[in-house]
Amino acid sequence: MDPVTHGLLGGAAAQTISKHPRMAAAVGLVTAPLADLDILIRSSDDPLLSLEYHRQFTHALVFIPLGALIGALLLWPFVRKQTTPGRLYGLTLAAYATAGLLDACTSYGTHLLWPFTGNPVAWNLIAVVDPVFTLSLLCGVAAACYWRRSGWARIGLAVALAYLALGAVQHHRALAVAEDLALARNLHPERLIVKPTMANLVLWRSVTVADGNAYADAIRVGLPGNTRVYQGESTQLVEPDRWGGLPEGSRAYRDLHRFHRFADGFLAVHPNDRNFVGDLRYALLPTSVAPLWGVVVDRNNPDRAVDFVTKRKLTPAKRQDFVRMLRGRSPGTGHENPGAGR
Repeated sequence: MDPVTHGLLGGAAAQTISKHPRMAAAVGLVTAPLADLDILIRSSDDPLLSLEYHRQFTHALVFIPLGALIGALLLWPFVRKQTTPGRLYGLTLAAYATAGLLDACTSYGTHLLWPFTGNPVAWNLIAVVDPVFTLSLLCGVAAACYWRRSGWARIGLAVALAYLALGAVQHHRALAVAEDLALARNLHPERLIVKPTMANLVLWRSVTVADGNAYADAIRVGLPGNTRVYQGESTQLVEPDRWGGLPEGSRAYRDLHRFHRFADGFLAVHPNDRNFVGDLRYALLPTSVAPLWGVVVDRNNPDRAVDFVTKRKLTPAKRQDFVRMLRGRSPGTGHENPGAGR
C-alpha cells in the first residue's frame, strides 16, 4: 500500500487508544511507513536484491515490537513534553502493527510470517491504491484532529475495515466465477488466483494455471447476481530450468530462479519481447498476458546479471478498454464471454 495510506491507518490506530488525537495522529503518520524503509536495501550490482527484501522482515509480525521501539526512539525528542515513554511506545506499537497487516490485505502481499516461512501472505482483498479506503481513513483522522475526539478515528477505522470485509466478499464471488470458467473450459486448474484491479473492488484479474499454461481473464462482480466475464489471453509458463538454454550455475540462470520464486511460479515471456520474462500475476489489463514487470535476460551473455524492468505505459486504447470493462461494457480488444458469469 502507498505510504500515505499506511500513515493514515497508523494514525487512526494510534488515535483510537489516545486522549490526544493530534499527537497520536502525528505519531502514527510517522511510525507506520517506517516498515517501508526496507526499500533502501538495494545494490547496483544486484537488481533483484530490493525485490527480495521489500515487504520482508520489517513487515513481519515478529518485527513489530522492534519497529515500534525504533519509532518511539525517533519521536521521543519531539513529544517528550506531551507523554510518557510507555504511552508513546503503546502508540507506536499500535501504528507499526498496521503496516504488515495492511500489506497482507493487498494484491502484492508481504512476508508477514517471516522467518518461519518464506512464502508471502497475500489475501487479495484490496489493490495497492484504493481511494475509497484511503479517504475513509483520511476523514476519520482529520475529524479526530479537528474536533479533538478519538471517536471520529474509530468511525473512520470501522468504515475502512468494512471496506476490507467487502473486498473479502468480492474476492469470494470472483473466485467462484473463475472456478466456473475453468470448468466450462474443461480445465483442471493446478492453481487459480484472483486479484483486484487498480483502485476498485469491481473488476478482478483471474489467472488460471493448467497443464503448464496460464489463462488471464477479467471478472466483473457488480451487484449480487450481476457478474460478467471477459475472456482474455493465454500463454505458456516459463520453467527456469529449461528456458533460454542458460548454462546451469550461470548468473542469469540463478537470477531467473530467484525471480521465479519472487513471482511464485507465475513466469511468462512477454508477447512482444522474447528476452523479457515477467510476473504474470500483474498486467496493465486484466485480460492480458503481457506482464507489468519482469527481468530482461541477455542469453548471449549468461554471466551477466538480469535487468529488472517495468512496462507501465498505459496507452489511451488500453485505458479505454479498462474503463469499459470496469463499467460492464465490451472492450475494444480482448474477448467477452457473457454466458460464463453468474
